[in-house]
Amino acid sequence: MVSLQILASLVLSSCCHVLSTMAWSVNNFLMTGPKAYLTYASSVQIGAQRGIEECKYQFAWDRWNCPESELQLSTQKGLRSATKETAFLHAISAAGVMYTLTKNCSMGDFDNCGCDDSKAGKTGGLSWIWGGCSDNVDFGENISKQFVDALENGHDSRAAVNLHNNEAGRLAVKATMKRSCKCHGVSGSCSIQTCWMQLSDFRDVGNYLKIKHDQAQKLEMDKRRMRAGNSADNRGAIADTFSTIARTELVHLEDSPNYCARNLSLGLHGTEGRECLQSGTNLSRWEKRSCKRLCHECGLKVEEKKIQTASSCNCRFHWCCTVKCEQCTQIVSKHFCARRKKSSRTHNTSRRRHRTRSG
Repeated sequence: MVSLQILASLVLSSCCHVLSTMAWSVNNFLMTGPKAYLTYASSVQIGAQRGIEECKYQFAWDRWNCPESELQLSTQKGLRSATKETAFLHAISAAGVMYTLTKNCSMGDFDNCGCDDSKAGKTGGLSWIWGGCSDNVDFGENISKQFVDALENGHDSRAAVNLHNNEAGRLAVKATMKRSCKCHGVSGSCSIQTCWMQLSDFRDVGNYLKIKHDQAQKLEMDKRRMRAGNSADNRGAIADTFSTIARTELVHLEDSPNYCARNLSLGLHGTEGRECLQSGTNLSRWEKRSCKRLCHECGLKVEEKKIQTASSCNCRFHWCCTVKCEQCTQIVSKHFCARRKKSSRTHNTSRRRHRTRSG
């Protein structure tokens, strides 16, 4: 019988090809595991992938851009650090799994799950009552917790931080839910409404957690108690530290490294070669400053390149029933961070100094 920890690790690590190099089918391998867990395996995989895609979107124009080297949540290999970036990764992954499980529950994909009707018929506010089909987030939260939290089997500060950030991610799903209502009354008078709670778009969850990332708190553990080696002291120090932290906040133990620089031991490739945005329509302020943030502030220059792109064009509908398009190419300008070349003046000065010393 496969333990839940191993099962969770396999399911989450197989959510996309960059996370796993397994040559066999994970679903076939999991047939030896508890049948109840297998029911949710596909949703867990899709949810973890949803979280990773949102991470890449949220950090697309940051120096840390959710690189593939840090996408393994399993504690067998572990995340390389406990920075506020990996705090976000834990939170968005847990949120993605919970969100997808809740969605699939509402769509009737699971036999043992349906709408949350716990408030049905109760007065919610002035001229409205609870009704309809509220998304069952408690179900999604429970199953997500069983899978994602099962990856943490330690009792140290790092495990506690990961579990805290997992929960913060799940709470973000609840915090971003929206109320939907339907009018009732004579001739559309809307004298009373029935309302239910729905999941927001997952982008809203990502935006919410990105703000939490920007406000993430660094924990300062009582090192003397932690060094004592007594497990009770360790747990006490951890509990005391977390007692002042809200469950909705992201936390981290380590400062972020220099993401400008290439550091393969940390799995960091630096910002050299990264694309940035010089111009465009409907760019946010953050996007407009991407060249400054990724290139100039990292000691790099912005280099413009002309790139040929292909896209469908001149599409026509043919009876019946196909659409045929031509392939059109165009040259577009893109901007990338590049290493600055040493000026010839600096080079000549160094040569003159060398000659002077030789003489």
